[in-house]
Amino acid sequence: MAGVVLKDLTKEFKEVIAVNKVNLEIKDKEFLVLVGPSGCGKTTALRMIAGLEEASSGEIRIGDRVVNDVSPKDRDIAMVFQNYALYPHMSVYDNMSFGLRLKREPTGKPWPLNSKRTFHKVEIDRRVNEAASLLGLETLLQRKPKQLSGGQRQRVALGRAIVREPKVFLMDEPLSNLDAKLRVQTRAELIKLHRRLGITTVYVTHDQVEAMTMGDRIAVMNHGLVQQCDTPLNLYNHPVNIFVAGFIGSPAMNFVPVTPKAEGDAVWLDAGAFKVELPKELADKARGYVGKESLFGIRPEDFYDKSLVGLVTPTSGNTISVEVEVIEPLGNDVEIYLTTGTQQLIAMIDSKTQAKVEEKLDIVLDLEKSHLFDKDTEAAIY
Repeated sequence: MAGVVLKDLTKEFKEVIAVNKVNLEIKDKEFLVLVGPSGCGKTTALRMIAGLEEASSGEIRIGDRVVNDVSPKDRDIAMVFQNYALYPHMSVYDNMSFGLRLKREPTGKPWPLNSKRTFHKVEIDRRVNEAASLLGLETLLQRKPKQLSGGQRQRVALGRAIVREPKVFLMDEPLSNLDAKLRVQTRAELIKLHRRLGITTVYVTHDQVEAMTMGDRIAVMNHGLVQQCDTPLNLYNHPVNIFVAGFIGSPAMNFVPVTPKAEGDAVWLDAGAFKVELPKELADKARGYVGKESLFGIRPEDFYDKSLVGLVTPTSGNTISVEVEVIEPLGNDVEIYLTTGTQQLIAMIDSKTQAKVEEKLDIVLDLEKSHLFDKDTEAAIY
């Protein structure tokens, strides 16, 4: 096993900088997720680790070895692609064993005896059967890819990577072609698989829910830059800027332009249509921004219906009056679209609420979990 280190890794395509001085240290046995919107550079970074793209500058280290000039086949990595990339004319067994059967090592003799197969048939059989048992493919080894479902094909692609017993797994949106239910199921299988194998994994996805549930750490990328790299809960609770705050969480965080105002020892956030009073610890952090337009952020799940018993005690400083526009029942919770003045908000509220469309509703905000951002730099104030 081995860790992966990226140092000032950059990739330029003419005038476009796809990856911009990325620095990441992926620990041995860690499951790191690269997440971000389309075009943010996450797949390009993965392809540079694999050797499928040449880095414009910077360093890629796998284990103790710098691999910038090492060919993909010699990097001791295995990649799982978005489109499975299975050979349609080969059986599951042949697809999984193909890389092992191809691998050769030099003998020092003249051609055509200058190389020999690295793996004997017995070793290939052992590896394929073990991987098939691990992935539940034992009864499918003689089938062709066209006879398999999408989930089964994805498991074959994973099996092909597993049999190589690489130092590093690289996965490029491997679940994006699966339907919603199968994606959740396969996601759980991947987590269990990583726990059993303990192989360092770099996983690319644009789905932040996938990232939050799978990664030991998540690197959030945008415009070729790593915005923040941290554990899922730290990203959720302590985003460093507006982009990370808005990208992590579903539904996305609400953002409201506000002006902090000091009233005695208290700091209030004035949004025009409503005002809220910050708890003392957060007020101290926001005091330097009094009078300066900022951006107030609060997640939909930190809203509570005042008429229901919630986690937050209603006060005049944390309760606002809003109008209900749309109600979307989701079972245990209700997603409600609200308006206050010209501002639109989304709330996730307990399904016991009696809220009705086009009626007023008193909402309590959990301000301990709120966020405030500098509108100019977009950096987090607290």
